[in-house]
Amino acid sequence: MRHMLNLTAGLLLFCGQSVADCLTRGTGDLGIVIERAAGSLQIVDTTAHRALFRVQGLGDLSHASAVYSRDERYAYVFGRDGGLTKVDILCGKIVARVIQGGNSIGGAISQNGKLIAVSNYEPGGVKVFSALDLSLVADIPATRVNDRDGGQKGSKTVGLVDTTGQRFAVSLYDSGEAWIIDMKNPGAPKIQRHAKIGALPYDALVTPDGRYYISGLFGQDGLSLLDLWHPEKPPRLILQGYGRGEQKLPVYKMPHLEGWAMAGDRAFLPAVGHHEVLVVKQGDWMETGRIKVHGQPVFVMARPDGRQVWVNFAFPDNDTIQIIDTETLAIVKTLKTGKGTLHMEFSPRGEEVWISVRDKDEVQVYDTDSMLLTHRLPVDKPSGIFFTSRAHKTGL
Repeated sequence: MRHMLNLTAGLLLFCGQSVADCLTRGTGDLGIVIERAAGSLQIVDTTAHRALFRVQGLGDLSHASAVYSRDERYAYVFGRDGGLTKVDILCGKIVARVIQGGNSIGGAISQNGKLIAVSNYEPGGVKVFSALDLSLVADIPATRVNDRDGGQKGSKTVGLVDTTGQRFAVSLYDSGEAWIIDMKNPGAPKIQRHAKIGALPYDALVTPDGRYYISGLFGQDGLSLLDLWHPEKPPRLILQGYGRGEQKLPVYKMPHLEGWAMAGDRAFLPAVGHHEVLVVKQGDWMETGRIKVHGQPVFVMARPDGRQVWVNFAFPDNDTIQIIDTETLAIVKTLKTGKGTLHMEFSPRGEEVWISVRDKDEVQVYDTDSMLLTHRLPVDKPSGIFFTSRAHKTGL
């Protein structure tokens, strides 16, 4: 009988429909794949390499990201249209949705899993919601700056991450600031503002231990580093000589700093406007090497054990993945995955990597040891891939 039920459920899912009842199973090997053009997502089983549900009605997902509840049951999806959507991945349905802004660029979940924060291009600022029902908890306006028409607007907020102590960190693109938002008392947020961190911070990351908040700077060479263990100290510029005196290439797509690779005591990061990956020693944050690569890197991502770094590239080289051995710093494999190779996600222990290939309408799965393609999953214009293991990682 159970076999017949499973067969029926499988046939329904194959037809693009979800079963009426929720699944009764663990969530540790589940994930979602964003279907950016359709405003939908697929919920996938990473062990069986198949889709379980397709969820529609999520709005503009052209720059979507997601975080998970600590029990891995719910995905919170941040849409470009300002939509924040809570999805039950065991039932394959939307359980709550709000339009919280006009142009959203991402979000984060608090250390205790009770708060969802969203950063906005329009109207700027950060909004914080209850993870339970998406009710508004705090509305934190951004610093006012002059706009092109001579009026004023709130600064775009970018690089929003969670960190320790029930705090969020965020960068303000137009005003050149970094804020630490303390949400221990959700009704009265405390904000520590650091001004003049550098020109036009466009994205940021927090190191896996939650200590360092690093903002990429589009308006000048270098990066801004803030020590969250000592927030009383001002941020400092690191790698500030990088790019000086060199001819940069046109930048087709800004690299994602959340895709930095942390491997051992080194960080591997994309170079803006160069066909290079930088190697930086953590601690003193000094550059120790550069690796010539196929194009302008977008994501530079480490396998969980740190032995490999996988790199994808901006247009017109977005049909390629290169794999770097972090011990020798050599490129050990170049893969031709197809045009529109947008995102990568490693399985929790790193035996596989899933790669979205937009123009082929598929997700490709590779064995990271052999570096061979093992599975293909049909997905409509896939972009971001997010596995539930992110629920237990700071900054993701």
